[in-house]
Amino acid sequence: METAFDVAELVGYGYRADDFYEVGREKVREYARAVQDFHPAHWHESSAGELGYAGLPVPATFASIVAMQANQALLGGVLTGYDTFVHTDQVFEMYQPILAGDRLLIDVELSAVRRVAGKDLLTITNTFTDGSGRVVQVMHTTVVGITDADVAAGIGEAIEGVIMSGLTAPAPPASAPGHDLQHSEVSRTRTPRTAIRFEDIAVGDELPARTVRLTRGDLVNYAGVAGDANPIHWNEGIAALAGLPDVIAHGMLSMGLGAGFVTGWLGDPGAVLRYGVRLSNYAVVDAATAGTVEFTGRIKSTDPQTRTATVVLIAKSAGRKIFGLATMDVRLT
Repeated sequence: METAFDVAELVGYGYRADDFYEVGREKVREYARAVQDFHPAHWHESSAGELGYAGLPVPATFASIVAMQANQALLGGVLTGYDTFVHTDQVFEMYQPILAGDRLLIDVELSAVRRVAGKDLLTITNTFTDGSGRVVQVMHTTVVGITDADVAAGIGEAIEGVIMSGLTAPAPPASAPGHDLQHSEVSRTRTPRTAIRFEDIAVGDELPARTVRLTRGDLVNYAGVAGDANPIHWNEGIAALAGLPDVIAHGMLSMGLGAGFVTGWLGDPGAVLRYGVRLSNYAVVDAATAGTVEFTGRIKSTDPQTRTATVVLIAKSAGRKIFGLATMDVRLT
């Protein structure tokens, strides 16, 4: 089924969310719990202070929940030719650690559209700026637009019967996104306080493996904390209508778990410069038996001039790779 409009004509369309997002101390803790990231800097000001932070630093994928709110006007109010969206790729660019108490302004832009195998791949770019106008983070989210021809008949009505009440797409604000904004240099100039020194790593080194257990309760908790109301993550009937074998974990939850796997080894969650993931499969979470995700990683490359390294992450669930390609660029002490 063709979309009712040429979505490529909308590339460059954007707006600034009409209100700032204030990062709450308890929201940082809630999100850290939801992605099972127990680095003490996300939980205690004393631990954050030891790493040089004036407040609790957010986990690496926290900005996704801020963007989810800001993007609803685009996804639900502008891109009306689709019935739902499937997440495929995610990139976070970090320019300054986000801390509890920060007030973020969010620009939303449909930055790219590609047609692949008869499907529209849409890239949404979110730019987060602080009160001084500096860019602290940029996030690129790629989704596939799905029409009713791609899913079982009646799924729309079924979703309406189970979805959380009060979810309506707001009208897009009239303001346009800011351009030519100045990116903060904090993440590239601050002295990281990592547990691993640059001199102690080499290309090919492997990170200590980690296996994460996921239950339906974990999925429901993440859905609530992140504001992701898609019922394929908690309702077996909707998952079946969508062509899935069972309820599946959120892609962003898997990415959050992977980020915590690396930053737990790193020791300083604010020493991340970039995190990119291509989703290739999903983690099924059965109601009776918990699912698992196994994370491994290795050092792909290093740069002695900047004291940075690129880590490749592998994530598997039930023997299937759920990350097609995942890398994280980090700075080391």
